[in-house]
Amino acid sequence: MTSGLIFDIHKYAIHDGPGIRTTVFLKGCPLKCWWCHNPESQSSCIQIIYRQERCIRCGSCLETCPQGALQEKQNVITLDERLCDICGDCVKICYADARQLVGKEMSTSQVMAEIISDIPFFDQSGGGVTFSGGEPLFQSDFLLSLLQACKEQDIHTVLDTCGFSSWETLELIRPWVDLFYYDLKMIDAKEHYIFTGVSNQNILVNLQRLSQHGHHIILRLPILPGINDDEKSIFKVGAFAASLPHLDRVDILPYHRIGLDKYDRLNIPYKLPDLPQPSDDKINAVAQILSEFGLTVNNNHSGV
Repeated sequence: MTSGLIFDIHKYAIHDGPGIRTTVFLKGCPLKCWWCHNPESQSSCIQIIYRQERCIRCGSCLETCPQGALQEKQNVITLDERLCDICGDCVKICYADARQLVGKEMSTSQVMAEIISDIPFFDQSGGGVTFSGGEPLFQSDFLLSLLQACKEQDIHTVLDTCGFSSWETLELIRPWVDLFYYDLKMIDAKEHYIFTGVSNQNILVNLQRLSQHGHHIILRLPILPGINDDEKSIFKVGAFAASLPHLDRVDILPYHRIGLDKYDRLNIPYKLPDLPQPSDDKINAVAQILSEFGLTVNNNHSGV
């Protein structure tokens, strides 16, 4: 039985595709975007997050940890990740729910049981299922199994992807996807590598190939002040998007700071602590440039 690692299943989602949707978040991503608002999605392993504001300093986790990975220093309980084996004992004993496991191994049938219960909402609203992450293609066998199971139930499918995979993988996946949400971080190869840790060569080629095959694609462009929001960068995106033979529209995703607390909970440094959110004027200016390329542009999205 095919199984994979899920870190969340979000019911009644209204921003992840048409209609009311169930969004399944798969864990693991080959990109390490500096601005990622779901840092818990990047690792392909189960993790423990610590919500210090909930901790009542009862000491139960210290006594329970079989590896001695937890220590109290200056009234703060810290975790030595070199000793922790993610056994979860500290999570089970935490009365205040300050420690939580992120990631759960689930089979295709278990995930589908969650999805099928929402079919009445899909039918009433024209919704369906969105597979997001992380990067769903990172668990391609599991993703394919889920997509095929959804199609057996005649459920509309959206794949939210950065497109970083081999074309062979996408070739297997694409027949089962009704709509692609395709993230395009930036066109410049050097900058893409600096801010995500990977090349964008396959990302751009895969996007072109999907478009050539006539798939429904919504291009999603994050706007990061001082990083990819200058006119030259936006013109490059506009020219590339306009060259695609088939594209439904471009969604502009303004940068936000909602996920910053997650970095503290995972004890991960955040690389852009001073990055501001883009102004409405900047978002409107970006939309205007892209529109001049003849693209359909949506600049009312909740952000990235």
